[in-house]
Amino acid sequence: MSMELDPEDVFRDEDEDPESQFFQEKEASKEFVVYLIDSSPKMFSSTCPSEDEKQESHFHIAVSCIAQSLKSHIINRSNDEIAICFFNTREKKNLQDLNGVYVFNVPQRECIDRPTARLIKDFDLIEESFIKDIGSQNGIVSDSRENSLYSALWVAQALLRKGSSKTADKRIFLFTNEDDPFGSMRISVKEDMTRTTLQRAKDAQDLGISIELLPLIHHDKQFDISLFYKDLIGLNGDELTEFMPSVGQKLEDMKDQLKKRVLAKRIAKRITFMICDGVSIELNGYALLRPATPGTITWLDSTTNLPIKVERSYVCADTGAIMQEPIQRIQPYMNRDVMFTAVELSELKKISTGHLRLLGFKPLSCLKDYHNMKPSTFLYPSDKEVIGSTRAFIGLHRSMIQLGRFAVAFYGGTTPPRLVALVAQDEIESDGGQLHSKPGVAAPRASEDQLKKASALMRRLELKDFSVCQFANPALQRHYAMLQAIALDENELGETRDETLPDEGGMNRPGVVKAIEEFKESIYGDDSEEESDSGAKEKSRKRKAADAGDYDFVELAKTGKLKDLTVVELKTYLTANNLPLSGKKDALINRILAHDS
Repeated sequence: MSMELDPEDVFRDEDEDPESQFFQEKEASKEFVVYLIDSSPKMFSSTCPSEDEKQESHFHIAVSCIAQSLKSHIINRSNDEIAICFFNTREKKNLQDLNGVYVFNVPQRECIDRPTARLIKDFDLIEESFIKDIGSQNGIVSDSRENSLYSALWVAQALLRKGSSKTADKRIFLFTNEDDPFGSMRISVKEDMTRTTLQRAKDAQDLGISIELLPLIHHDKQFDISLFYKDLIGLNGDELTEFMPSVGQKLEDMKDQLKKRVLAKRIAKRITFMICDGVSIELNGYALLRPATPGTITWLDSTTNLPIKVERSYVCADTGAIMQEPIQRIQPYMNRDVMFTAVELSELKKISTGHLRLLGFKPLSCLKDYHNMKPSTFLYPSDKEVIGSTRAFIGLHRSMIQLGRFAVAFYGGTTPPRLVALVAQDEIESDGGQLHSKPGVAAPRASEDQLKKASALMRRLELKDFSVCQFANPALQRHYAMLQAIALDENELGETRDETLPDEGGMNRPGVVKAIEEFKESIYGDDSEEESDSGAKEKSRKRKAADAGDYDFVELAKTGKLKDLTVVELKTYLTANNLPLSGKKDALINRILAHDS
């Protein structure tokens, strides 16, 4: 069976689609995440105060952080796959049939898969049924040689066998409040269990799996990471001293993530940079700023709320057999149909191997702003696949900066080929935010006191470490809040905060108010309030007078056409001439006639 295709659709430029890889800089890699949650009795008995001063158990804190992270995952990284695993449990549920490990899941979903609405809804209610259905107990027992932490790492590693470490990031998040899991055991047993557990963690890390610890801290006792976990996650020197201060921020980031589409701070694409024949280095590409738009429409089944998959088969019109590789017919050429297989069409769209090939160098003066057609990508060398890439890249980078050159390269794969500019950038340090003023040719020059007061006001209103990423798009916030409410059958729509509105609390701080008043006084003098009020009124009066100037009221009064104007238009004339605005339309017309006469 042949299939008619529009040649313009077959060979359409992929960068014309706003959802295409080149336009959105879609990540070539996805993320596989396993959440490991300690469920020992200590996690339920230990508490810490929340924002509203209520006591919350460490287990509740871990569950609420993960629940919020799952909701943001659907928006931020909808293609990522996650798994939730409890250890130190009474019941067991895992493919390895290990004691003390329970993999939480819902029907019609693999153990590690994309988060679904059903998973999020059931996990939100896990605390209500956890003790009854799953149970909590100490899974590390010296007499029985049971080691639930070792088993949990084994189960997590098995779950993360899915996908390749070259095209995906694999991570384990470990939540616990026990800094020394083998501390109560005999020395010989402790050493043996510590050795086997650390070896299990090292085996996972050798497979490209990163382990991140999220310790839950007691209000009266610090979490001593040096007892065991520093060796498990591989912390040394300064990393060890900097780890604990960053823990609280990590938990807050998981719990308070905004509903916004973000490009994760990890590798967006891996590129082979071919400098010349036989010489190439490896580069990692990181996405910078990208426009945030709602995702594409996904059709869902009304019963299960799962994405609908469209499947079709090609049947031969002569034999009725199902064709494995259908022939596709393109527009006739010289009165003859041109036949292509699906593989041949795929090969036709590949213009090159997809590598970045160096063509030469040009002076930076040849590069113009209007040459930038797409969002930029930040490139950084990597020695993971090609040893020596960093050293070669540094040499190339330094030479380009010293000579004032940029590199011209050819880039293209399934996307149309294009020329790209590789611009070497040196580190830029700010000059401390000093204010430099340069008066214009005909502009009035401010006095030294006025410049001083203006500088003080600007320092008071300066946004420290400002970034456009700090402010969420309120329209997208509401869009995703509505999607969440529909998907989770929530009765109330979550409150959406518009961060683009002025910070009234910050503007009313005593220091800011004082700086504003001093600046106004330096400009207007002692009568700054009267000057500003009268100035505003005068501007308003002039603006309305200009509006009234759109009509020739004298001529309209003579010809008797004032009655054709609206009340609003009549009042613009009255306002411009400081006349009363009260009364009906006839009264306003009479007042205008009396004023003109």
